[in-house]
Amino acid sequence: MNHSASNSVFPSCFMAADINLIMTALRFSAERHKDQRRKDVEASPYINHPIQVAEILWRIGEVHDITTLIAALLHDTLEDTETTADELEAHFGLEIRTVVEEVSDDKSLCAAERKRLQIEHAASISLQAKWVKLADKICNVYDITHNAPPRNWSQERKHAYLDWSDCVVAGLRGSNAKLEAYYAQIVNTGRERLKLSS
Repeated sequence: MNHSASNSVFPSCFMAADINLIMTALRFSAERHKDQRRKDVEASPYINHPIQVAEILWRIGEVHDITTLIAALLHDTLEDTETTADELEAHFGLEIRTVVEEVSDDKSLCAAERKRLQIEHAASISLQAKWVKLADKICNVYDITHNAPPRNWSQERKHAYLDWSDCVVAGLRGSNAKLEAYYAQIVNTGRERLKLSS
């Protein structure tokens, strides 16, 4: 599939098989994340997060590419569940497996190294992976600063996350103007909210 690095999108006329695959991915992700919770005070169900990432892609980024939307629903399954890459490929194909692998950290590495590698690799991942990564960062920054901040995170830790997120997003620039503009809006208002609450 030939992807432009512009703000281009894909046709939204899905076939029945595409919708079926989205539903399968949603159920698969829900099952794999069923015992997981987000770090906010209410311990929200984890599945809310991949759904939000897919929604941001569709609604804000106007990304209507089936591979990207399914990868968004599955983007944390390799990193945060017992799901294997071979399992993803068996269910959803090589292209989706590859995008999910591109946005997944190697959990055998320490947190600092994982963060460094996200910055280092951001510019070289595929366009589809860049879209998922951008939407993921939008959701995380919004949760930390607006919606559902992690329990026991200090102001300093929140600011540090935003600074690191900016470094990752710098490598994703040029992939989707609407997502990039929305990220800038969320992170800027987030910094103002943190400043007012400190």
